[in-house]
Amino acid sequence: MNILVVGLGLIGGSLCKAMKKYTYHTVIGSDLNKDIEFAALRDVALDKVFEGDYTEADLVIVALFPEAAERYINENISKFRKGTLLTDVCGIKGSFSARVKKTAEENGVRYLGIHPMAGKEFGGYYNSTSELFQKSNFIIAPFDDSREEDIENLRKLASEIGAGKIVITSPENHDRMIAYTSQLAHIVSSAYVKSPELQLECGFSGGSFQDMTRIATMNENMWTDLFMQNKEYLKYELRILIENLEKYNDALENEDAEKMRQLIAEGRELKEENLRHRVGQPN
Repeated sequence: MNILVVGLGLIGGSLCKAMKKYTYHTVIGSDLNKDIEFAALRDVALDKVFEGDYTEADLVIVALFPEAAERYINENISKFRKGTLLTDVCGIKGSFSARVKKTAEENGVRYLGIHPMAGKEFGGYYNSTSELFQKSNFIIAPFDDSREEDIENLRKLASEIGAGKIVITSPENHDRMIAYTSQLAHIVSSAYVKSPELQLECGFSGGSFQDMTRIATMNENMWTDLFMQNKEYLKYELRILIENLEKYNDALENEDAEKMRQLIAEGRELKEENLRHRVGQPN
């Protein structure tokens, strides 16, 4: 395929590098920053820079923040060749995907969203790598009327660039699960580093601190967009977390060691069951 990638940040740049390394697709790149485009050409992450002809693309991958992605699609989709397959890598689907699908259909374009579950603490093209998606989870979120051919093409592409477990689910279920597995974790990390002890942690921290704080360096513009577009599912998960934290706090307040032991045991048992379940799951 001729594949146009719009937005050469961490995900877009890594997609280009991975496709150039592991596939035979022709990779065309577009970024507002022309220096980034030149860097991608220099790195052989692209076959060429996009010059405005959308009709040459069989697949367009929009790798922008959700608000920017939707704006870009609305402004440019009328220039796409009829029958082009459009996808995005945004961490939100649900109503976002429904709006994009409607716009796509009005312009004779097929749309199907994806979400590569891969990333780093720091974004941008210069942190991108061809190995970012190796053994990662990769979500494809079709609609009931999406073409099997399109699902299969995106599944094959995910496999080619190294994805481990490829999950096919609805846009709504994507958002429900991502609220728990990704967005909630980012909020917890952001809140955790707001302790006044943060600047005094050097020499006192280990792996648990690093794990808890790693994603606090998230981009506030992108994640605010993601949180607000998934607010109902995210509020639900936050309420559950807050209720559970209150139980631990109550055990401390009441000096109830047995209750604390019970709470910790419950958490351990749930995670052990989760690990046993994961071992039995196919890739």
